[in-house]
Amino acid sequence: MQHNAVKPPVVQPGSGNNIIVNPCQRGNPILECVKNVGKEFGDIVADYQVGRTTGVLFLSLKYHRLHPEYIHQRIERLGTSYNLRILLIVCDVSEHQDCIRELTKTCLLNNITVIVAWSPEEAGFYLSTFKQFEHKPPTLIKERVDKDYQSMLRTALTSINKVNKTDVEILRTSVGSFADVAQASASTLLQLPGFGQVKVKRIKDAFEKPFRGGGTDTLSFTSQPKGADKGKQRADAPRPRPPSPAWDIELDLDVTPPPSPPAPRKRPPSPVWDIELDLNDSDIEEAVRKRHKPDDGVDDEAEFGPAGLLQ
Repeated sequence: MQHNAVKPPVVQPGSGNNIIVNPCQRGNPILECVKNVGKEFGDIVADYQVGRTTGVLFLSLKYHRLHPEYIHQRIERLGTSYNLRILLIVCDVSEHQDCIRELTKTCLLNNITVIVAWSPEEAGFYLSTFKQFEHKPPTLIKERVDKDYQSMLRTALTSINKVNKTDVEILRTSVGSFADVAQASASTLLQLPGFGQVKVKRIKDAFEKPFRGGGTDTLSFTSQPKGADKGKQRADAPRPRPPSPAWDIELDLDVTPPPSPPAPRKRPPSPVWDIELDLNDSDIEEAVRKRHKPDDGVDDEAEFGPAGLLQ
């Protein structure tokens, strides 16, 4: 009697502190590099679930060269699962630029974050870190600044290039408050120990140089002098724009109105026309005579009818 090989139990994803591993990842060397967190196999869509809303797909570039369709099938199967979707790539080939460029384009279209590791140890460290920071607030990696005056002064002044914490202490003890440092002259700052021309210039520029942004640059309206070499101009200098022409609504009122269009030519009157003009002269005289003839009681129809004409 043959006994079927007993498959290891598949654990459903839980809410514990373990990384849920897809059974297809058995034998992956990065599992041995996952430290400080537990691991358990579970029925998941991704390869590794490092949080309730975070899934990781694993890909080796050496395997990707042999089976380029594999990762596309996995991404399609992943669908819209997980809020944070990660493609963890292990770069184990020498010529990797084209492969990573292609995979990056694919991940951008599918809302997937790309993380490239250069060894199994680095890939395992990424998985461990994601799981350990699953419930950590984002303020954990945010710069923390104390609320006391000295800490805020140190943070503000060290943001200037070439100024360190020792320089801040010298400024605080020798010059005074933040306002005193901002109003101090260059000669005063040069007398302090450790302050040279470059450092003093940086400090004065930080307080006196106007702020300029890409959307608030003012364009100069001054024209370039004749004979100036345009090739020697600074690349970042704004190009001069010619001034706009003066305009006022009153200018439009003073303008002489355009000449009115010529009046249409009058057409000569049509010649007088009457049906009587088509008659002969004798007919006209007869018609006029009878029109002015006094009424004698004779019926016009009898006079001008066919019977009357025969009389």
